[in-house]
Amino acid sequence: MDRFMQGYKAAWEQRDPAMFAALFTPDGRYHNTPFQVQNGTAELMEYWKRVQLQEDVKVSYEVLSDTGAGGLAHWHVTYQVASEELFQIWAKSTGTNLVSRKPGDPLPRMVLDGILQASLANGRCTEARLWWHSMPQAT
Repeated sequence: MDRFMQGYKAAWEQRDPAMFAALFTPDGRYHNTPFQVQNGTAELMEYWKRVQLQEDVKVSYEVLSDTGAGGLAHWHVTYQVASEELFQIWAKSTGTNLVSRKPGDPLPRMVLDGILQASLANGRCTEARLWWHSMPQAT
């Protein structure tokens, strides 16, 4: 599990969709929320492109459980929103109005915190499920 999380951290900090997809089997599944899933390499890479709209990404994690065939990890991420497009994706997905922002105001630095459950086979992920929350970093 630690090896998978090291790769997850590197793929996010380097904002690299191919590196992210390589963590999974060709038919791997990534449930980025309980209600959304990306299936297979092409969908994984397409989904991960959104991290290219982030800057100064910092990822930390703690493996909570490791069975050899998978496990659980607590992860924490901070990043600078680098585009209005990413801010709008975030604002629409939260269903809340946590950031009072006028056009032209600086984009926020975000904090994400969550749990990742992974099933692994031969060192690659067959299925990952995430539960997470995000909010603007306090200034």
